[in-house]
Amino acid sequence: MATFRLTAIPKRTITCAALGATIFASAFGVNVAAANADTPPVDKVAAVSPVTDSKQRAAKDTKVNVTASQVLDFAKSQVGISENAAGGGTPYQKWYAGSQRAAETIARDGGNRAAYLNAAWCAMFVSWVGEQTGARPQIGWDAYTVAHAKWFAANDRFGTEAKPGAVVFFAWDGGKDITDIQHVGFVVKDNGDGTLSTIEGNTGNGKVEERTRPKSQVVGYGYPEYAG
Repeated sequence: MATFRLTAIPKRTITCAALGATIFASAFGVNVAAANADTPPVDKVAAVSPVTDSKQRAAKDTKVNVTASQVLDFAKSQVGISENAAGGGTPYQKWYAGSQRAAETIARDGGNRAAYLNAAWCAMFVSWVGEQTGARPQIGWDAYTVAHAKWFAANDRFGTEAKPGAVVFFAWDGGKDITDIQHVGFVVKDNGDGTLSTIEGNTGNGKVEERTRPKSQVVGYGYPEYAG
């Protein structure tokens, strides 16, 4: 079994990167709230498991009848939705906890469905938008940002060009390896001045928000194949 190192860093700094540690902690009786504030080691998920990756690959080849603009409009409709004082209560966490994908990621990461209800939810938000718009086969679904990015990379749809509707992965310290990823959202546009306009969940004060981010914090982009 891998050794897990917990480093005390505020949840809102780390956001979704802490998800793997949260699920692991739940499985072994560690305080979930404390684990949610910490970062798993960068090798927490060395690779997406062959079983779940094969299922995801099959879905990736499925065409969708939704455009990038439609996905972004729907994501924008969620701006202002907030978590509760316990870090949960969002529709994104509730949906993910009950989803088929939760069973697969529990098999990969350990834990149980209840652990997702108060876990960092930026990747769950992206996944939920995909589900609700019918774009999930192209957007993918995961609760762990690193695994989500690896899925795009495994399907040769991960790169360094900002495109509207792309799934953008961040590392706050400027790291450029997939294992450095800590947060995820949607690209609205490249502002042409070294920044991006984005829509993200689990940001700011635990809300869905429109943000402006420096491109220096971007690890890479996942590219769904939208209609049109």
